[in-house]
Amino acid sequence: MNIDFSKSAHGLIPAIIQDSETKAVLMLGYMNAESYQKTLDTKKVTFYSRSKQRLWTKGEESGNFLNLIDIKNDCDNDTLLIQVKPQGPTCHTGSDTCWQEANNQSFGFISTLENTIKTRRENADSEKSYVASLFEKGINKIAQKVGEEAVEVVIEAKDDNDDLFLSESADLLFHYLILLQAKGFQLNDVVQVLKSRQK
Repeated sequence: MNIDFSKSAHGLIPAIIQDSETKAVLMLGYMNAESYQKTLDTKKVTFYSRSKQRLWTKGEESGNFLNLIDIKNDCDNDTLLIQVKPQGPTCHTGSDTCWQEANNQSFGFISTLENTIKTRRENADSEKSYVASLFEKGINKIAQKVGEEAVEVVIEAKDDNDDLFLSESADLLFHYLILLQAKGFQLNDVVQVLKSRQK
């Protein structure tokens, strides 16, 4: 990897630290050639501390190491993206990230939709929504809706109308997310089961 440490007067380049699994950005540090090499050798992310004026392995005091998974160089060869498996919280404050955010798996819009379902369920009294009404009817009705939507997906899969197939697929996924919450789970719980089966 051709890294240009000379672009900085002090031979330091930014190193963006990202959780390899959740893709959350955990922190930003600085590396010189020596800390970069030590990171490769030990598989523990090591920075050059500008305040301490020395190499600093994240977790050397707290035990909250950043275990190296992968390193990528940017297009100008002067910034690193380092993917890690964090061992404990990353920030010295005890937070998962230096931006005081939880390091949770996110599925983009699906996670937003899960939060909307949760909000509608919690505000069932003040907000008479379709979702709230399903939760009021109970688990049997929700499970029945998932079954109905699954049958519709199978029917449309045998046809040639892609729009209808996608529409029914969206209905199935939506109702499945409701069923998961009715059972006390979220999509991430299912993903963890799938990951445990990975060979």
